Amino acid sequence: MTGQYPKDFDRALQIGRPPNVVKLFPNSRALLVSGKVIDRAMRAKGKAMTIAANGRSYIIIRGVLAAAQRANAAIIIEIARSEGGANPYCAVDYWDIARQVDQVCNELGITVPIAIHADHYGIKKVEDIEPAKTEIPTLFESGMTSIAIDASHLPDDRNLLANLELAPYIPKWAGLETEVGEIKGKEGLSTPGEALFLIQGLNAHDVFPDWIALNNGSTHGIEESDLGIQVGLTAEIHQALSRYEVSGAQHGTSGNNSDRLREIAAKTHTTKANVATALQMVSWGLEVNDYGNAATDEDGNFIKISGEGVTEALWAEMQAYAESKGLKGGNFKKLNLPFENKILGQPKEIRERMSRRVEDFVYNLLVNVFNARDTAPLAIDAILTAGSYDLGPKARRLEDPSDWTEAKIIERALTINQ
Repeated sequence: MTGQYPKDFDRALQIGRPPNVVKLFPNSRALLVSGKVIDRAMRAKGKAMTIAANGRSYIIIRGVLAAAQRANAAIIIEIARSEGGANPYCAVDYWDIARQVDQVCNELGITVPIAIHADHYGIKKVEDIEPAKTEIPTLFESGMTSIAIDASHLPDDRNLLANLELAPYIPKWAGLETEVGEIKGKEGLSTPGEALFLIQGLNAHDVFPDWIALNNGSTHGIEESDLGIQVGLTAEIHQALSRYEVSGAQHGTSGNNSDRLREIAAKTHTTKANVATALQMVSWGLEVNDYGNAATDEDGNFIKISGEGVTEALWAEMQAYAESKGLKGGNFKKLNLPFENKILGQPKEIRERMSRRVEDFVYNLLVNVFNARDTAPLAIDAILTAGSYDLGPKARRLEDPSDWTEAKIIERALTINQ
């Protein structure tokens, strides 16, 4: 790709990296950019979304970046708070993921634009807000270029108020995602009214999210039903939000086949598709179906492909550990932290076959499912057009702040969907 537009790439490298990235990596050739840049590239192509790849391990990060380069696609690498926060189950964390991505980009000569996203920064109770004011700035000091404030566990009014209270601690240039309707929650699917309430309230206070994530039938981990993502509902909500210029972030893609994911890209305003569990399983060498789920045998055990992923001896050790801890199904994710260093201590050919398997899986998603091929130049064009790392908001204020005071937010929340 470098040969296609070396001057454009060099210029984007000079002006497109945010100040925190420049400070951390002053001599880097990695084009780490705001999440806004990635969203704009997908919108410019149209009917396209890119992978927000969950970097649970160094091996996954390598494979995803190689796939992005091969597809000439702008992408997002992310880690969630539960995975890489203060109490993680992964070795890759909020504070070192940017360093790992930067290192791999420079080693492999990756020239596509990449955003580093703090996914699911969870606010599960009001008491979580105050410590978040200290912790969120540390994420950006460590190289994050985008964040998802997830207060969706809270009632609608408290979700909105939490987003407003934390907005000043997020750089204006950074990508911003918000969420309504807890993923796999018990309260039913998101509605246009709930989504409008959140986005309109933010808009009134000059907070313009790049993405909104919905409870649209998505789940995290291994899908246990065939319901899957509700494309029609997603399109309806996105249409209701259209004047606010917010894109969709699709969570929980595992459990939805390629045709469903193509439909999401084609029929909704989704530009960001999170992929997590599938990448972990692929890297280990497990058989994965078109739904992104690891296949199981008649006894419910994952099927390991001989000669793929980790060695057979290490896989046996991982299974024994899981059994000793009572880990089954989706909880195999808890193997990431105790086995990361053992995986990195495998022979080079084993590590490389693991990352190649991730690369092939992600390349197919980017090119044949998400329609993200050749979006890297569009991301670079967005930087050059803006002449800056800061692309500014897509929307403008449409709502009257006086209609969205705290008291009125609490009052309005009582009438959502009525």
